Amino acid sequence: MSGKTKTTATTAASAAVPSKVYSRADIADWQPEDAGFWASKGKSIAARNLWISIPNLLVAFAVWLMWGMITVQMLNLGFPFEQSQLFTLTAIAGLMGATFRIPASFFIRLAGGRNTIFFTSALLIIPAVITGIALQDTSTPLWVFQLCAFLSGIGGGNFACSMSNISGFYPKAQQGTALGLNAGLGNFGVTTMQVLIPLVMTVALFGALGGDPMTLAKDSGWILGKIAAGTDTYIQNAAFIWAVALAVLVVFAWFGMNNLLPLSPNYGGTLAAFAKILYLWLLTSIVGVIGLYLYLPAPTGLGVLNMWVALPLIIVATLFLMKLAAFGEMKGNINNQFKIFSNKHTWSMTALYIVTFGSFIGFSMALPLSITVIFGFQHVVDPATGLMTHTLKNPNAPSALTYAWIGPFVGALIRPVGGWISDKIGGSIVTQIISVVMVLASAAVGYVMLLAYRSATPEQYFFIFMVLFVILFAASGIGNGSTFRTISVIFDRQQAGPVLGWTSAAGAYGSFIAPVVIGQQIKAGTPEVAMYGFAIFYAVCLLINWWFYLRRGAEIKNP
Repeated sequence: MSGKTKTTATTAASAAVPSKVYSRADIADWQPEDAGFWASKGKSIAARNLWISIPNLLVAFAVWLMWGMITVQMLNLGFPFEQSQLFTLTAIAGLMGATFRIPASFFIRLAGGRNTIFFTSALLIIPAVITGIALQDTSTPLWVFQLCAFLSGIGGGNFACSMSNISGFYPKAQQGTALGLNAGLGNFGVTTMQVLIPLVMTVALFGALGGDPMTLAKDSGWILGKIAAGTDTYIQNAAFIWAVALAVLVVFAWFGMNNLLPLSPNYGGTLAAFAKILYLWLLTSIVGVIGLYLYLPAPTGLGVLNMWVALPLIIVATLFLMKLAAFGEMKGNINNQFKIFSNKHTWSMTALYIVTFGSFIGFSMALPLSITVIFGFQHVVDPATGLMTHTLKNPNAPSALTYAWIGPFVGALIRPVGGWISDKIGGSIVTQIISVVMVLASAAVGYVMLLAYRSATPEQYFFIFMVLFVILFAASGIGNGSTFRTISVIFDRQQAGPVLGWTSAAGAYGSFIAPVVIGQQIKAGTPEVAMYGFAIFYAVCLLINWWFYLRRGAEIKNP
């Protein structure tokens, strides 16, 4: 049989799926590469699924990353937690969001697209509601917020299944645009959250049903300026708003999205699909709970592992447990996933994706509280002890709730530009340029942090601090597009999908690393060390990119 005949036979076999149809949402015949099929009905179905997917992913990002803003207001309201404890909330959400991405990459194959997007979005209503209730009482114990942060990590995992789902609806020639819209607009969940949360906290949005207001102990703010201490605020709205949005969006997902049976053959029906998702979430949660218990300090955990030991252990344990407990189609998918780990380029691209998306998502999580801690207090020497103190309120402090959204907005907005430029001149060249920019900007931010954290008037350094961070966000956004472009050049179709899934999960761990590292260094009185460390990492990755993809004699020259 000729190669052409084989291809035709394979296409026909994939079009005639012998799968059982379980619901009205199932589509058994899906041929997006057929021009006639695409024009007659495929395009409209794909567009409907895409435009329902985007807001679901946007809100999932918002629930995942809302802790960066919530912790700032908790500090302003006088919740009885140390700054380092508040940083653990963003870190827990970040770690679980990344870890949940590992199983989420298999959901579409196992459970169907409509079932997956509906159920994973619906699950996020749980942490949104519990968080809103918990925020109404300053005596709520820390472990309740940590549990909510843990569950909100489901929103981070949703990225992997959402992208996998949309890729199946579109012909290959249009997947770049479709995935760019889904990922790019989905990433705007960061900016949407950072703009909307300060706004909804200023009003009794849900009336008596939303609970009573709390009084600000310290000045707060929103996008239009400062809100004085003593003002009533509805911090619970920061979580309730997403529960309301999700309640609407899951209805659209249920009635408007589809399961493509060529992608999800024999998924077993709706309840079976939900059970598979819960099964994989449970396995991942077991690993996450154990890992966090070993990592987090007392009284929450044992504190016997540092971050650099806990993180790889959680990743390896998650992969191992999934491989051990795999069944049916999942077993084959996981075996394919493991094959990529023998390719050195998987590891080089993982490092480069951490530079880009890891930095974007990590700084999005850490920036609001960093602004509050570094610029919200006067840093003066105690005459009695001769030691630097960081507890005296700064009356001229800029509000994190006013400014923190700018960097993520720029990073998300510029992301498609990176892909477009990379198509023109090569992904690795773009990655090299932005890596140089990030080395310099990160080191400069560190120096500005050093000056601000030793000043009685830190606000004088805030403008340059924000400019440098916006540069970091812009460079990481451009690099997001360039690294995806490089992966498509390096890997064949069979490996590109698993590599994209793995690197997206690894990059998302930046949302855990950045808050922890910055929080630890702020506690130690040396926040600049965190940024110097990031600059060194960027410099190492710059060399990796040059060695593998740009130097003369490189194994894979790109271009």
